[in-house]
Parts: sequence; structure tokens; C-alpha cells
Amino acid sequence: MSRIISHSPTSPIALSRTISWRDQSEHLLAYAEPVSRIGLYASLAIIYAWFGGMKFTDYEAQGLVPLVENSPLLRWFYALFSVRGFSTFLGFVELSIGSLIALRLASPIYSTAGGLLSAGLFVTTLTFMISTPGVVVPELGAPAITVAPGQFLLKDIGLLAASFWVFADSLKAVFRR
Repeated sequence: MSRIISHSPTSPIALSRTISWRDQSEHLLAYAEPVSRIGLYASLAIIYAWFGGMKFTDYEAQGLVPLVENSPLLRWFYALFSVRGFSTFLGFVELSIGSLIALRLASPIYSTAGGLLSAGLFVTTLTFMISTPGVVVPELGAPAITVAPGQFLLKDIGLLAASFWVFADSLKAVFRR
């Protein structure tokens, strides 16, 4: 006994829904990509403006002491600068990096430099996870980390990724010019 299998043709309504969904998705992506790009550049610039501006306060300068004092990479700065002096210097560096990232509007070469410097800064701050006492909760051991400084420093992984993305995106734009 033979079986005849017949397929009913796809209804025009189902086909138009599929096409419509895809068209709408493509339309959304045409706007979502530049909006997300602008949002990423703007958010990094705002973070740097905020963090950099705070470095000019005594509150922030004192908060850096346990991180910098225990860092083999940065502790030597305290031989050159006072606690407030180093914090002020770092504030200028952070404001400069934020400005370079924001200058993507003028030229991608600026944000290429800003993204690279930003990535370097966050690699440096992530070393504090190793060098700063009190990152790991002693009674729980690794990977349990404290709120401060552990979780405070952990956010820098995401900021490092965003910084490197800004660097790569800006560099692509430089080469496409």
C-alpha cells in the first residue's frame, strides 16, 4: 500500500507574518546598533567624568589608599605624590580618557586612544583584586568576594570589555576613513 503525502502550501498569511517579522527586526536593528554604540561611548564618558571628578575630593583620595598602598604596580606613586596629589593626578587622567572617548564625535582617532588607555586603566585596577587585602571573604574563601573592595573592583571586568570594544570599534572607523 502506498501512501501519498501531500503538503498543504504555506498560507499567504503565515508567509507575510514571517516576512513582516523579519523586516521589522531588520528595521529595529538599523536603529538599535547606532543607538547602542552612542550609548556605550556616552556611558563610558559619563563614568569617567564622574569617577574622575570624585578624585579631586579628600573622600576619594582616602578611599584609594588601601588599593594603591598594596599595589606593586602603583605604590611608588606615593613616593612622588601625596595621597591627595596622586588622586588629583588620577582625576586628570580619568577626565582626559573620558574626553578622548567622547571626542569620537570629532574623530575616531581620539576614541581609539581613549579606548586603549581606558582598557589599560581597567587592567591595572583589576590587579587590585590580587594585591588588596580583604577582597576575598576569609571564612568562605575564593571565589566569595567582599562587597568592598571585591565587588567594587569586579565591575571593572565589564568596563574593561566596554573599553576594549570602544578601542576596536574606533580603530575600525579609523581604517575605514
